Amino acid sequence: MLLYMSQAQEVTPSPLHSVSVAGVVVREDGRLLAIRRADNGTWELPGGILELNETPEAGVAREVLEETGIHVEVDELTGVYKNLTRGIVALVFRCKPSGGTERTSSESTAVSWLTPDEVSERMSEVFAVRLLDALDGNGPHVRSHDGKRLIPAG
Repeated sequence: MLLYMSQAQEVTPSPLHSVSVAGVVVREDGRLLAIRRADNGTWELPGGILELNETPEAGVAREVLEETGIHVEVDELTGVYKNLTRGIVALVFRCKPSGGTERTSSESTAVSWLTPDEVSERMSEVFAVRLLDALDGNGPHVRSHDGKRLIPAG
């Protein structure tokens, strides 16, 4: 018995995700490196899209240097954060500054060393939590959000 398909099967495309990296750069005095983004004016930690040919650690060092002028030593992964709305998975690493001078770039209009309290005041919840998670020593944390608010696990 032969079976024929009367309609073409619909193929559901695989979901596409973007992988980004970000650095929580902690100075000896406990201040944290942050940038004010040029495209939307929000305060965030330096970071961006991971290139296909680089390791996450190399990507963090590159992004921090490009956006802030600061060279870093990458210490450890402190969190994985997924933006469920945009399909972005962010790998966040704690880093130590190892040289360079703060400067803005085409992606940043300000570069500043903030206290943890200033981070909470200037950044939205989904970005502030990444810096604060890196300080608590209980990571790596895994969190999801919708771009504005954290979504409880479960």
